Order: sequence, then structure tokens, then C-alpha cells
Amino acid sequence: MSLSTYADLQTAVSSWLKRADMTTASADLITLGETWIYRHARTRDMETSLSVVIAAGVAALPSNFIALKNARISGNPDTPLAIRPAEWIYDAYPLRSATATPKYVGVEGSNLIFGPYPDAADTVVGTYYKTLGALSASNHALFTNNPDLYLFAALAEAEAFVKNDARVPMWIAKRDAILMDVNKQAQESRFGGGLAVRVA
Repeated sequence: MSLSTYADLQTAVSSWLKRADMTTASADLITLGETWIYRHARTRDMETSLSVVIAAGVAALPSNFIALKNARISGNPDTPLAIRPAEWIYDAYPLRSATATPKYVGVEGSNLIFGPYPDAADTVVGTYYKTLGALSASNHALFTNNPDLYLFAALAEAEAFVKNDARVPMWIAKRDAILMDVNKQAQESRFGGGLAVRVA
């Protein structure tokens, strides 16, 4: 069976469940599976360029933002920003008025916040992970490259419908194993297959 389109995925979910009454529910299962994937997957297919301007000490995030990969203040040269939790930034830099060029960045709500508090309307550039839109609207690279992840993510969400089905733990384990491989592959492509050592 082909798994190259949303319709293929719907058919596959219904087929794997072997229940005629799940045909209409398959769309919901796929949506729930997609939501789970966006919470956990971090691949090159989800990466995109960031370019936002600081205003009133913060920079508004794009609407499709999931997580920050890296960031820096644009300049000559650029100033790298270390990513920290918002609480850490507030604790380390409690003065929330114009201070200096930031060294740290964090996410709070729909904004980036900084420490020290920015003293200029600088541009922040970098890379972030984004949602790719609903698969029901159009295919995208994350699905094309990982149709097995989408299938088992949708099947894992069927637990509420198929109670006491012995296949559910297997589907969950398969989903989690595929996700681990997908994220590992993304890391290896970034570091050339070697061990990355991060210095805080």
C-alpha cells in the first residue's frame, strides 16, 4: 500500500485498525497524531530562518513557531545568543529597562525575551522549528520523508476508541522508536554522525 498522500494515510489507518466504524474517525486520529509529532519531532524538514526585530524589549515570534534552535543579534559580527528558560532570564536580569546588547534569549508566550534587557531595536536572526500546516491541506516534507511516523502516531491515538486492544502498546512503542530514529538522523546530519559535545 502506498503512503504518499493524506488519502493514503486515511486508508492505511482504517485498514490497520480493521474496523469499518473507524473510517470517519481516521481524520481525527491523524490530526491528533500530527499534534503529537509537532510536540516531539525536531528535524531539518521543520527548520526555517528567523528574522525578527526587537521592540519594547521583546521580539514577536512567527505564528508557526514551535521551538528555537539558535539565535543571534545581527551585526558585524553577529552576537550569539545562548538559549535559557524565561525564568532564568528574569532571575539573572531583573532590571527590565534598556541595559545592553543581550547575551541570552528565552521564549515567553508569543515573544522572545532577552538578558540583559535590550538597549536597541536590533534584529534577531537564527533558526527555529515550525509547524508545517495540516497534512489534510497539503503534503509536506516531514510526512513524505517519514510516512511511518504519521501512520503509527495516528494508530497510537486510537487507544480511546479500541479499548483493550493488544495492538495499541505495540503501536505506541513503534511510534516512539521511529521518532527516536527521526530525531537521531537529524542530529547526525547536523554533526556529521559524530558525538556532539555541548559546552554551557
